Amino acid sequence: MAVVMRTALAIVAALAAAFVLVVAVELLSTIVHPTPPDFTGTQEEMCDHVARYPQWVLAAVVVAWSGTAWIGVWIATRLGGRTAALVVGLFLLAMVCFNVAMLPYPTWFKLAMPVCLAAGCWYGLHVAMRDQRRAPAAQGQL
Repeated sequence: MAVVMRTALAIVAALAAAFVLVVAVELLSTIVHPTPPDFTGTQEEMCDHVARYPQWVLAAVVVAWSGTAWIGVWIATRLGGRTAALVVGLFLLAMVCFNVAMLPYPTWFKLAMPVCLAAGCWYGLHVAMRDQRRAPAAQGQL
């Protein structure tokens, strides 16, 4: 039961951290590419706004979301192990796929986002597992 609780709490903590980072990325993107003053948030207006995103902003978003995935999966792995990391990584990947399918992003962005996000997830898992393997050896040296 303790393992299940630890895994669940790790997932919640990692998703909370990822949520904060996603909000930060989105806030930064609204600063560099603000919505028009008369924007009401309809699907059509959102699609028009996304279609006008500068390419450099989209490239920065790919990097930022990949970093978000890396941090989220790293936290999940450190706190709850591989199962927590898998849940967090799959959840983030599903959300990215849903987002790029809904809005008219350029083709390169629709391809780059899931690939780079998956790479960020893998790297977060890899680094966290490496750190966990090193930790006992480092403690023995004290």
